[in-house]
Amino acid sequence: VHTGVEVDILCGIKSSEYRTKMQFTGHRTKKSRRTVTLTGGRNANRYLHNLQFYTLPPTETISLEEFETFAIDRLKVLKAVESAGIKYMKTSEQYLTKLEQDIKKLMPIAIRKTDVDGGVQDKDYDDRRKDHISHFILRLAYCKSEDLRRWFLAQEMDLFRFRFLQENKDSIGHFLQQNSLDYQPIPEEEKRELRDELKSSSYEMKGDKFETTEFYKVPFLEALDLVRTRKVYLKKGYVYVPQNELVSIVLSAFRENLSKALAVTARALPYLQEDERLLKRLANLHTQYLGQDYSNRKATAGKVAPEDIEPLSKKSFPLCMRNLHETLRREHHLRHGGRMQYGLFLKGIGLQLEDALRFWRSEFTKMMDGDKFDKSYSYNIRHNYGKEGKRTDYTPYSCMKVIMTNAPAVGDHHGCPFRHTDPDLLKQRLQGYRINNSGVQEILELVKGGHYQLACTKYFEITHNVDDAGFGLNHPNQYFEESQKVLTGGQTPRATPSTQRSKPLKKEVPDFDDDFPMDEVMEHLLTASQDILEATQDVKEEVAAV
Repeated sequence: VHTGVEVDILCGIKSSEYRTKMQFTGHRTKKSRRTVTLTGGRNANRYLHNLQFYTLPPTETISLEEFETFAIDRLKVLKAVESAGIKYMKTSEQYLTKLEQDIKKLMPIAIRKTDVDGGVQDKDYDDRRKDHISHFILRLAYCKSEDLRRWFLAQEMDLFRFRFLQENKDSIGHFLQQNSLDYQPIPEEEKRELRDELKSSSYEMKGDKFETTEFYKVPFLEALDLVRTRKVYLKKGYVYVPQNELVSIVLSAFRENLSKALAVTARALPYLQEDERLLKRLANLHTQYLGQDYSNRKATAGKVAPEDIEPLSKKSFPLCMRNLHETLRREHHLRHGGRMQYGLFLKGIGLQLEDALRFWRSEFTKMMDGDKFDKSYSYNIRHNYGKEGKRTDYTPYSCMKVIMTNAPAVGDHHGCPFRHTDPDLLKQRLQGYRINNSGVQEILELVKGGHYQLACTKYFEITHNVDDAGFGLNHPNQYFEESQKVLTGGQTPRATPSTQRSKPLKKEVPDFDDDFPMDEVMEHLLTASQDILEATQDVKEEVAAV
């Protein structure tokens, strides 16, 4: 039996609107990742080039599993593009090298040149099809607000620019022809006549480079950015654009098309409300955790004992967990949000249940008796390890979950220090950890720009004395593992390979946590209420003392 879900998608293409249907099968499989089944088979004329303007929406049948996988894989690529753009100047060799390294495995087609003479091979077709479909899935997810549209447009433009620069003269000409961009290289005779003018119009036209560079004759109104920056030769209403600057003109057309399409898609989004399965997968995609699953403790179980935590906190804990640990040592207590965040982190690095109970008891009983601890707090610890209630084995919090959910209130110490701490206090804390002034300023600049995970990555680089961390930070437990790799020469245990693949959206989406039933919500609320009672008692004692 085959059940399908049909979604109407409106996409703006220049001044016209096209309506099409993307169908999603309801069948899922847990054992394998199936390839997309195409409606009507392969169309040899559909994907003739690695680059696309994404003007026509896909009209194919894919499973919900493929829908999720394609979305996550493309989001990983755009996150890598964003990270490289923040860290390096986009015109630098370092930026291009970093971007190539990061997306080589995520999107192989992005670094391959189009073979215009060899025909469309099966591998090329599959990669181009995935590129096409995944773009439109994220277009649906990122059209909902102005901020999301702006972010998506910026990253897609940077990705397109990088891919365009990978192409050669023949493949660029093929792409321009496909998309009705009438930009033709000037004849050699005209190039010789304008030799001096063209060479003087660009600082890069030195030596033999002029001879190997193609120039395109373009109406100057289509190249105003280049005219304004005086990068081209202007004559009789036309500019002569060198091949390496042509991307600026093509990118303007790409931006115009995509910007209009996002606006039209946003107006059509209510059509998706007919199917909750798609809404659930699209609603929180922009906050989805994309890294490995740290709920699998087989590789790390028993690796950390309570007596190891103190020295590890100074060397290998991210700032959020170091802050929680120091607060626990100082006050011998953490409120519910802190216990959840820190307790699941310790579980993820290998602290077993018996050791966790011993660790928490040793601290809490410095301000309360053992019976009170057993009655009010031990249940919550066993619950996190899947030994109480529904016996769900809870996953350590990702960076995105720490940043985006359950912001700390007065008296709380959980959350992300880069997101939730006052900049002056954060600066003071970093200086207390002997971070040099230039490092502190770099971190604060990233925080000011809202790049909290990159700020944490910079903190990692400074504290571990490395120039480039070599990874995109998405999880506090990832920080710990990468730290141990640096400190122990790469011998830290890692999760099983099966956890490294792209997986359906779950658990980290707080609005749809299937593993947290309402009866256990009440149990957690009762545990958290203990914090309120204790705080109230403290206030009463202070008033009585006065």
